[in-house]
Amino acid sequence: MSNGQQKAIIAVHVRGLDGMCSGCRAWWALLTPYPCWQVQWATSRQARAVTARLLTGVR
Repeated sequence: MSNGQQKAIIAVHVRGLDGMCSGCRAWWALLTPYPCWQVQWATSRQARAVTARLLTGVR
């Protein structure tokens, strides 16, 4: 997946007023607590990319 797709997931899957993931509710009618597994995946991928850029810039 591209960085743009990760950003789209993070932008859509936000905490609703009830503490549930609004993206999961809108897309799949699932009551999933926030942060859902998609947000966790997307943020971990972004963190890995930032770390990789930092480490390759140091070398």
